[in-house]
Parts: sequence; structure tokens; C-alpha cells
Amino acid sequence: MPGQTGPVTRLHDADERHFASDNYAGAHPEVLAALAAANGGHQTAYGADVYTARLQEVMAAHFGAGATTYPVFNGTAANVVSLQALLPRWGAVVCAESAHIQTDENGAPERVGGLKLLTVPTPDGKLTPELVARQAWGFGDEHRAQPGVVSITQSTELGTVYTPDEVRALADQAHGLGMRLHVDGARIANAAAALDLPLRAFTTDAGVDVVSLGGTKNGLLFGEAVVVLDPASVDGLPYLRKMDMQLASKMRFVSAQLVALYEGDLWLRSARHANAMAARLRAGLDALDGRVSVTRATEANGVFVVLPPAVSAELRRTWRFYDWHPDSGEVRLMCAFDTTGEDVDAFLAELARLLDA
Repeated sequence: MPGQTGPVTRLHDADERHFASDNYAGAHPEVLAALAAANGGHQTAYGADVYTARLQEVMAAHFGAGATTYPVFNGTAANVVSLQALLPRWGAVVCAESAHIQTDENGAPERVGGLKLLTVPTPDGKLTPELVARQAWGFGDEHRAQPGVVSITQSTELGTVYTPDEVRALADQAHGLGMRLHVDGARIANAAAALDLPLRAFTTDAGVDVVSLGGTKNGLLFGEAVVVLDPASVDGLPYLRKMDMQLASKMRFVSAQLVALYEGDLWLRSARHANAMAARLRAGLDALDGRVSVTRATEANGVFVVLPPAVSAELRRTWRFYDWHPDSGEVRLMCAFDTTGEDVDAFLAELARLLDA
């Protein structure tokens, strides 16, 4: 009956963890506590609340006094709203062939954003000025979508990390061509942890114009943000956020989570732990005497390895993980803020047992 209360039924094992995605992890307890603290009473809707105001201060401390932050519900929205605000209707985005906006957003940049993606193959997920030049041409040609933005992912879909100098080289090239530089920072905290640098060192100080700031992969229940570093680079972002159905009426609950994550060091503690667990996993795979092949550099919280098909099938009886290249047997193993050393060791032990069987 309405109004009745009773015990909450948990439908899953709270100790169950996998290596498929850092999105599998729950919300960090400190984030949940911040949500509870933000509840109760009335706060002005649509972002005119004290938590969203505080978020502006927190992000300015990370990115510089000129940064303006627009909370949204998810990472796809952060990317689409960012790119729309950076481009005219005839604009195009140069990105890696493996970029999340190309491979995992189901046409949202094209169908919702109304823009074109110009992709470049890259062996490690990272763009270089030479690779960008393959698509950054045709300016003034009415028959070609006009390249207006270079979009990079930090850390990349292949687990690699751009250095500040690499970002600066891309920013200088883009700005020299009249283009802008966007960072898809769904895992930006993992990049900062890997580089041991503050966020602004490889964004604001390196010439980035707009950042899609991650939260969900690092312990938020929901929520990401568009952080504008150069206000002259965007146009109409508040209106685009509303048109794209990303203007939260009770925005305090998005902002309170982001404040909890980024006001102190929770974002960095969590990312460092995830990276450390990936390093532990990588070391364990390397110790298997060549019986498996680790295929890519392990720089953040992802590990890529080729496993025998029969071994993968048996491992999946207990552990979830993603196929990356099914034809070759390459799989991706992701670590999260709540991955434990025991999780890693148990996975490695089971893998070793299956390889010996």
C-alpha cells in the first residue's frame, strides 16, 4: 500500500566485481553521502542552487578562473553539447577512428549533434598533428564539411595517455587552422593520476578549449559536465543543453556529486587506485611466461590482452569483460575505484589454472 515502508531488498551480491567496465562499479560512499546531504528542503531549480554555484568555484580551482561548468546527465551528452557549441551547422570533427564519439555513441554526434566526424586510424588511440592533417583540409570548399574541431580522448579508448606537450602540439595546430580543441575526459582523472599532474596542466595550460568532464566512471551515481575553458570558443551552450534535454531541473543532485568528487582529492584517490589495480593486473599477466599476449601499453586503468577462446569462455563463467577484437581474441580488462587486489589476484589465479589445464 502507498505510504508503507519495509526492508530494502538487495538483488545482487554487493561483493561481486568484474573487469568489463568502470561503469559497472557502484557509487562511491562519499558521493552517496553528498547526495544525502544535498537532499531536504527547497533549492532553486535549473542550476540556480548553491551546489551548482559551488561547483563553479571548484572547477575554477582546477581549470582556471575563466572556466564555466555546465552539468549534464551523461558522457554522450557532454560530448554532443560540447561539439555542437564549438561548431557551426556545417562543421566537422577530426577524431581518432577508435574515439568514443565514433565507436560507442550510436550516431549521437551525427544524429543529435548534426555534425560530421572525420576519423583517422591511429595505432595507440592518440592523434598527432600529422594524423590530424589527413583530415584538416578543404577549408572554404562548399563540397566538404568544414573541419572545425579536433577531439581527443584522455585517457584514450586504448588506455593510453596524452602528455601536456602532445596536447599543446594539437592545440597549436588546431588554433593555427582556425579550429578548436575538445577533450573527451570521461577518464580524465585516470590520465591525471598517470601523469601525476593537475588537471589544468594538460587542458587549460596546454590550449584546450572545452573539456567533457567525467564523473560516472570514477564513482558518481550519474552526471558529467561540460567545462568551457575559453568562452570565445563556444556559442549558445546554455540553449543547446536545454534543446538536447540535458538541463536538469533538480541540478543540485548532479552538482553535489561533482563537488564531492572534485572538491577534495576523492577524484584522484579513486583514479590512482584504479590505475594501480590495472598495473597489478598487467604485472600478473606479464608473469605468465608468454602464455598470453598483452597487446597495448598499460598507462591508465585498462589492460588489453589476447586470450585463447576456450580460456575466455571459461573465465566468463565468473568474470565479465569485453571483447575488443573478437577475431584475434583480444579482450579489454578495466579496473575501477572499487577493484581490490584480491579481485585481481583471483582473476589471475583462475586464468593461470585454465592455461595449465
